Amino acid sequence: MTNILAIRRSAERMSREAMYDIVRAPLITEKATALSEKNQVVFRVSIDATKPQIKAAVEGLFGVKVLGVNTLIQKGKTKRFRGRPGVRSDVKKAFVQLAEGQSIDLSARLA
Repeated sequence: MTNILAIRRSAERMSREAMYDIVRAPLITEKATALSEKNQVVFRVSIDATKPQIKAAVEGLFGVKVLGVNTLIQKGKTKRFRGRPGVRSDVKKAFVQLAEGQSIDLSARLA
């Protein structure tokens, strides 16, 4: 129990730079766009980031209320590059559930 409280306290005192290290980039795919109708946003996050850290980082960066975070680790595929086998890096994705009425406009900063 004390370990959980320590993680929450450390997530609250996170610097803006640390938040950007945790939340790497938004994922813009068909599935992620469909999830936006259910108040969910998908981010590519650091492979060692925890759910409380992801929640604190999203709340701090975008000023929204996060209800929950679901994560998955997508294992890297084996691909061929110039005839030689190689392996893509593993990627961690975070599916962030926002509170009712909250939204993150990811396309506004692209223009």
